[in-house]
Amino acid sequence: MLSRPARSGKLTPSTVSLLIAALLGVGLGVAAVSSYRLAWPGEGRSGCRAGSAPMARLELVFGTSRKDGGAVGEAEWQSFVDAEITPRFPDGLTVLSGYGQWRSGATLLKEGTRLLLIWYPQAPDRDGQIEAIRSAYKGRFGQDSVLRADGQSCVGF
Repeated sequence: MLSRPARSGKLTPSTVSLLIAALLGVGLGVAAVSSYRLAWPGEGRSGCRAGSAPMARLELVFGTSRKDGGAVGEAEWQSFVDAEITPRFPDGLTVLSGYGQWRSGATLLKEGTRLLLIWYPQAPDRDGQIEAIRSAYKGRFGQDSVLRADGQSCVGF
C-alpha cells in the first residue's frame, strides 16, 4: 500500500503555477464568450452601436445560364423579382449583377450571376419564404441550385 505524503498547508511553486494557469484559462474562456456574444448578439442583446439594430442578412446567388445555352434575360429576371421576391420581402432588397465560376470535375464553368441581398427582422415564417424563392427560380429557369448564405448584421438607416 502506498502512503500519501503529509500536507503542510503551504502552497508550492508548482501549485501556484497550476492555479494561475487555471485562472488564466477561465479568464480567456469568459473573454471568448463575451466577444462571441458581441459579434453575434442573442435575443435581447443587440451588441450593435447606437443607432443600429441586429437584423438577419440573406444572400442568394442566382446563376443566369440555362442548360440550352441561353441566359435569363433582364425582363425575365425583373418579372421573377416582381412575382416571387418583392411580395415576400416588400421592405426592400438589393440586386448586384456579376459573374461567377466554379469547378465541376475537370471543367471550369463560368456564368452570369445576380446576387440578392436582403436585411430583415427574423420571423418564424422567413425560412419557408426564402426556400420558396429558391424553388421558384430553379423551377422557372431550369437551375440545379441557388446558393444561400445567411448571417446577421448590425443595421442602421
